[in-house]
Amino acid sequence: MQTEAEDLLRCLAGTEHWVINHYNLIGKSMAETVDELTVSYTDGGIETVKELDKIILSKGAWATVIYKYQDWNRTKEEYGPDKYTIRRYQKRNGEYQQKSKFNISSAAQAAGIIDALQGWIKE
Repeated sequence: MQTEAEDLLRCLAGTEHWVINHYNLIGKSMAETVDELTVSYTDGGIETVKELDKIILSKGAWATVIYKYQDWNRTKEEYGPDKYTIRRYQKRNGEYQQKSKFNISSAAQAAGIIDALQGWIKE
């Protein structure tokens, strides 16, 4: 049987194709403000998902946040390369709930997205 932490990490790594609300998964209360939203996660005293930065792209009933983070590699006992994720949250009953996400798995993929968007914006 898989643990909730393993489910969360597989979801963050993009190997699961379903959207979860990680606050509910680990039993924490939901965030009431956009500033409280995070992808950080600690399991067994180890910060297995370390949030490096967060940029709030939109606020309101629907919030969009882009995160820079690293996953803990238990085998190597070190953090892996930087990863990026865009999350959409809906505020319902005074709390934000994750509704969708897009994981950017590498700096190369991020650069490709940036190039595409910059090209479209210039048009």
